[in-house]
Amino acid sequence: MTTHTFPAGQDPHPDTTESPDALPSPSAVETPETLPSPDAVDVLRYSAFTTDPAGGNPAGVVLDAATLDDARMLALAAEVGYSETAFVTAHDHAARRYRLRYFSPRAEVAFCGHATIATAVALASRTGAGELLFDTPVGEIRVGTSLVDGLVRATLTSVPAHSRLAEEATQVEPALRALRWTRDDLDDALPPHIAFAGNDHLVLGVRSRARLAALDYDFDALHDLMRDQGWTTVHLVHRASPDRLDFDARDPFPVGGVVEDPATGAAAAAFGGYLRALGLVTQPLRVHLRQGEDMGRPSDLYVDLHPDDPRARVTGTAVPLPAPAAPVPAPGR
Repeated sequence: MTTHTFPAGQDPHPDTTESPDALPSPSAVETPETLPSPDAVDVLRYSAFTTDPAGGNPAGVVLDAATLDDARMLALAAEVGYSETAFVTAHDHAARRYRLRYFSPRAEVAFCGHATIATAVALASRTGAGELLFDTPVGEIRVGTSLVDGLVRATLTSVPAHSRLAEEATQVEPALRALRWTRDDLDDALPPHIAFAGNDHLVLGVRSRARLAALDYDFDALHDLMRDQGWTTVHLVHRASPDRLDFDARDPFPVGGVVEDPATGAAAAAFGGYLRALGLVTQPLRVHLRQGEDMGRPSDLYVDLHPDDPRARVTGTAVPLPAPAAPVPAPGR
């Protein structure tokens, strides 16, 4: 990753008059409120991978976190209560380049797709459409933004994705016990893998859509396994039809203190590496993941893959959410 030095003490709210592709003013695109905190940190709230505030995966976004230490960012993420909150810790507005960190209510996360999309939408709503560069703990993430039907659409390009077979005795079998599944519940055409596009995810393909809908797992057992294995989520998928790349997905996230994620952009990118490893990416293609349906927060994630490029491009929209009067539990809790 190219090293980039950010000037200190810059205004976190750039002058939008210099942007040739400026969007309508933020009030025309969004009306996010802020969550009060003792130190008056502005926390924007968005729901990513949806056009409806009642769907998607909520994320917190702090556009000026340069003065916040790790303990304060973790405390804010816990206060917000969403699966992740993104913090812009440095910026170069002229270059449209930003340093980004992610915190769940329990710990820092190396990469988070839905919070990346939410941050890109928040910035583009203020600075105009175009490409943004995010320096993250996993490397440089490019995000293209555009205005479509009055909403900002964002496409993140992941780090190179890859995938490998999961180990039966130490990974697959304990995961099945924690999920209260058996080997017969798995789809033989979708073998268990550990997929990566910034962090690791266990991918399990399930044979029955009904089994996926009835997910009821052992939170503590799965938490301990994921912590020991270094997995960010367990990506559970069901293929809608053998002749289409449309999948239903669910992502338990107990290591983040959240029962389940309604939309997981990092897992979607890693799933692109999984499909490549299975030999399914022989031409440019788009994969559709429908997630959050069984939680009542439907989300749509689109993953574009190319046979000559190991990176995945994950596309979605994000819409602003009003701040509640008091912190609310994370989705799925």
